[in-house]
Amino acid sequence: MAEGLRERKKRQTRQYISDVATALFIDRGFDAVTVAEVAQAANVSVNTVYNYFPAKEDLFLDRSKGVIDRLSRWVRGRRDGESAARAVLRELREEVETVSPRVGLMDGYERFMKVVQDSPALRSRMWAIGQEVLLDLERTLREETGAPADDPMPALMAGQINWLHETVIATIGQRMLAGGRPSEVSREVLALLDDMEELLSEKVLGYAVRDAG
Repeated sequence: MAEGLRERKKRQTRQYISDVATALFIDRGFDAVTVAEVAQAANVSVNTVYNYFPAKEDLFLDRSKGVIDRLSRWVRGRRDGESAARAVLRELREEVETVSPRVGLMDGYERFMKVVQDSPALRSRMWAIGQEVLLDLERTLREETGAPADDPMPALMAGQINWLHETVIATIGQRMLAGGRPSEVSREVLALLDDMEELLSEKVLGYAVRDAG
C-alpha cells in the first residue's frame, strides 16, 4: 500500500526532529539538552516534539522498535530444518560479516555510544529495551513451539538466544568506543560468535527446529 502524502510528511517531520535532536545530543550530551532546545532548533513547538516522541529518550533511541522484534523476526523466518538459535546465529553472522550499520558497524557509532555511556537515563532505557527484546522473543518461542503457559522452556531458551545478540551488540559498542574500525571489529566479532556457538548446548542449538516440507 502506497504511503499517502500526509503519512510521508509526518514521517519526514519525525525524522527531521530526531536528526536535529541527535546532533544536539552528540555535540553537548544527552542530559545537557532540553526538549525545548530541540524544539527551537527544529523550528517546531514543544508539543509537536512530544506528539512524535513521548519521552526525551525516544528522540535519541528512535529506532528501538526495529530492535525489539529483531530476534523474533529472525526466529519466525528460520529455514526448514533450522532451529531458533541457529537462525539467530546465521543472521548475526550475516550482519557482522557485511559490516552492517544495523549492529553498530559504521563510522561514527562511537559518538552514539559515548552519548549513551554518559547518560544514566539512556543507559536505563537501553536496559529496558533489552528486557522488551527478551520478553518478545519468549512469546515468539512459545507461539512457535506451542508450549503451554506453565512451560519454562521458552523463557530459558529466550535467555540463551538473547545472550548471543546482547553480547554481540555490547562487544561492538565497546570495541567501537575504544577506537576500533568497523572492518576490524567485524573480524573480531565473527571469531567471538564461533566461540559463543561452542558454548551453547545441543539442547539449545536443537530447540524449535522448523519442520521441513
